[in-house]
Amino acid sequence: MVQNVNSYTINGTNIIIKVGDYVRIRSHDPKTSVYVARVQSLDVEHQMVRIQRYYFPEETKQGRKRFHGTKEVISSNHYDVQSIHAIQGKCVVRSLENYMTLKCVGVDDYFCRFEYDCVEKCIVNDSVAVYCDCQMPCNPDLFMVQCNGCECWFHPSCKGMKDKDAKRLTKFLCSKKCSDDDAK
Repeated sequence: MVQNVNSYTINGTNIIIKVGDYVRIRSHDPKTSVYVARVQSLDVEHQMVRIQRYYFPEETKQGRKRFHGTKEVISSNHYDVQSIHAIQGKCVVRSLENYMTLKCVGVDDYFCRFEYDCVEKCIVNDSVAVYCDCQMPCNPDLFMVQCNGCECWFHPSCKGMKDKDAKRLTKFLCSKKCSDDDAK
C-alpha cells in the first residue's frame, strides 16, 4: 500500500516540502540542469514525488520569444513521478502581476502566464495584452515608460530614446496627439 504524506524534509536541511509547493527538480536533460515543478503528492515510504512540470520558454516548440522574461516558466499538462531526492529546494511561481510588484527578485522567484499542452506541443492560453507600437506582450525585464496623455505604455527604443534618457523624464508624451492639454 502506498503511504502518501503531507510533507518531506530535504535531507541535511530545514527545508520542508509540502503538497502544493513549487520546487526545483534536478533534471536528467543535459541542456537543463534544473526545472521547476509543483508537488502533487509525496510518497516518502517509496521516496517518490508526483509533480506537475513547468517549462522554460526555450523548452517549448515555440521557443523563447523577445517578450519572455528571464524568470518566466510555463505551466503544463506534463505530470511525472520522480525520486524525492531529485528535489533541490523550494521556489515561488507567481502571476506576472504579482511578480512585477516584487521590490527585489530572488533566485527562486519565477512567474507564469501561459500554459503548455505537451501532447499538442502548443501554448494553450496565449492571448495576453500587448503594449507599445511594437505590439509586444509585457516583458518585466524590459523598461517601459507610460504616456502622460493616453496612459499607454511604450519601450523607449520604439520611440527613438535610450532607456537611461527615458528614466530621467518627468513627463512623457508618446506623440503630438497626446498634447500637454490631454496629459493628466
